[in-house]
Amino acid sequence: MARQDSRTLALRFRCLLAVLAATLMVSVASAATAPAADPFALAEKFARIQATTDSLGFGAASADSAEEVAPVVPEMGGLMGMVDRSAWGATPSGRTWVAGGPFMWWILALAVFGLAVVGERIWTLRRARVSTRRVLGIIMTTLRNDGVQAAGDECQRVHGPVAAILYSGLQKADQGPEEASRAMNTAGTIEMSFLERGLVYVSSVTTLAPLLGIIGSVYGMIQVLDGFATAERITSAMVIAGISKSLVTTAFGFVVAIPATFAYNYLVGMIGRLVGDMEDSSRQLLGELAKRRN
Repeated sequence: MARQDSRTLALRFRCLLAVLAATLMVSVASAATAPAADPFALAEKFARIQATTDSLGFGAASADSAEEVAPVVPEMGGLMGMVDRSAWGATPSGRTWVAGGPFMWWILALAVFGLAVVGERIWTLRRARVSTRRVLGIIMTTLRNDGVQAAGDECQRVHGPVAAILYSGLQKADQGPEEASRAMNTAGTIEMSFLERGLVYVSSVTTLAPLLGIIGSVYGMIQVLDGFATAERITSAMVIAGISKSLVTTAFGFVVAIPATFAYNYLVGMIGRLVGDMEDSSRQLLGELAKRRN
């Protein structure tokens, strides 16, 4: 039952990830097709305006002044455009998000996916750990008072890896402690694979989030350099602003990866404690079976 619940949760998380991925693909496609404003061309035009000696500051002649007026900046499309036009888009954090570009959505999708996996694993492992503390005492008491068959039935009524391992050992109790030990070792290997399921996804988040951030920064630098290539005048402010925007995705990637690394180590520690409980339970059962055989 516990495994079916976990599989159902995992299926729901995969469906959620598929919806997020589809939404992000539509957003990126919309952003790619929408016309993008060239901030460096605008900055260069304003620099030319300020460099003139006209008394009004609009240029050497009225015709030149008309040419120097900045064009209307087209609105962004897709999800990023929605953020840019929202109330949050007017805040510093919103402007930073928009400056990060489309790769911010991919990193956010990784963060949501990693959070879902970590939450499901913590819930499953804590359930198994709570069961471990009481299952052993119940089964050992039943074994001493009512025999092997009753203890096996008790194992099937509870959930968790310890109950599954003890049940496999009780099934081979009539063949001696050695056979029971082999059966519990096999069951322990199976339960370990179940406990470690999902860790590879958390590990992938810790690796992919910084990489996506770096790719986003490279993409941003390419846009910056393209803007420099078309600008007639480049100022230090333009260079600093372009580099700053390019590094937003790298910072966000590390913001996602660092908590994911802590979560991964926490899950590994939980699994290690459960493995210790399983080994201790197996030793106690083998000792009780040896006493009954003697």
